[in-house]
Amino acid sequence: MALELAVEQANLPELSADQLRQLYRLMVAVRHLDESAIRWQRQGLIPGYAPELGQEAAQVGSGFALDMTRDFVFPTYREMGVARTAGVDMVQYMSTHKAVWHGGLYDPAASRFAPIQAVVAGSVLHAVGWAHAQTLDAEPGQERGAAITYFGDGASSQGDVHEAMNFAAVLKAPVVFFVQNNGWAISVPTERQVAGGSVAARAAGYGIPSLQVDGNDVVAVAQATAAALAHARAGNGPAVIEAMTYRRGPHSTSDDPGRYRTLDEERAAAGEDPLARMRARLLEAGIADEAFFADALAAAKAEEEQIRTGLEALGPRPGTEMFDFVYQEPTEALKAQAAAWREESEHV
Repeated sequence: MALELAVEQANLPELSADQLRQLYRLMVAVRHLDESAIRWQRQGLIPGYAPELGQEAAQVGSGFALDMTRDFVFPTYREMGVARTAGVDMVQYMSTHKAVWHGGLYDPAASRFAPIQAVVAGSVLHAVGWAHAQTLDAEPGQERGAAITYFGDGASSQGDVHEAMNFAAVLKAPVVFFVQNNGWAISVPTERQVAGGSVAARAAGYGIPSLQVDGNDVVAVAQATAAALAHARAGNGPAVIEAMTYRRGPHSTSDDPGRYRTLDEERAAAGEDPLARMRARLLEAGIADEAFFADALAAAKAEEEQIRTGLEALGPRPGTEMFDFVYQEPTEALKAQAAAWREESEHV
């Protein structure tokens, strides 16, 4: 049985009406930008993108719980919603998807948002390393920050995750392992690659408390993440959160989900839309009306247009940069490649 992470014992304050409305605005902004990014890829503005349709609550809710003055985010290639919630400049973030900059334009140190990680499960190792460094640098009694690392149910089967969790547990590193279980490891369903069907249950093997949460409920995700972060910051070691959600679209813009699942299967398994769910909650509580929802959508559309304009204004990078940032001291082979490239492309 997993060691359970008790949200009730974290003594977290209830989210205010303003915070609930903010969560909805963030999810609308993320949904609209996500859908727009797919169109941008089809139009040739960006060469590739990993959609997150259906995962807005998991990303916005977890990002909302962060304290970006002391915590640090270690994302994969699908955490646009976390980046937006954490305040990363979205033109600079989306520039990474143009694939012409080394790590994009945003400053990871200043934003406390690590570069996008394309290596499956690669971010978990970096997160544990950073988190352990916090324990080494902290003075006795000093409040520390926590790392949060994102990965999917497919990535949880990588050996790196075992090594990271074991290391974090042994050294009580302040890190939250946030698993977005969206039902698919590209084309392989969770039940065919996660033994036991739960990633959170594995945490018990490392003595790590865990919590499986409804990943389509943005408030539940925010509360669970806040409890896990509080646990880690207090010096109690790591925690695991498994947000159960569903990837409603393709794995990436080069994927065709119709090859491994039907539309009927998608509709049956996807559950309630996270945005529709939050909209109903706000209406039921009487803290939002149709004018609010219309304004949130209008703001999202205006933001998307601003981001697109910013992306289109970014000029190309010098081709020589593909050689400049490989080694501190270039090898003879790299020098020869650079010279050949210049001769062929610049005729020098």
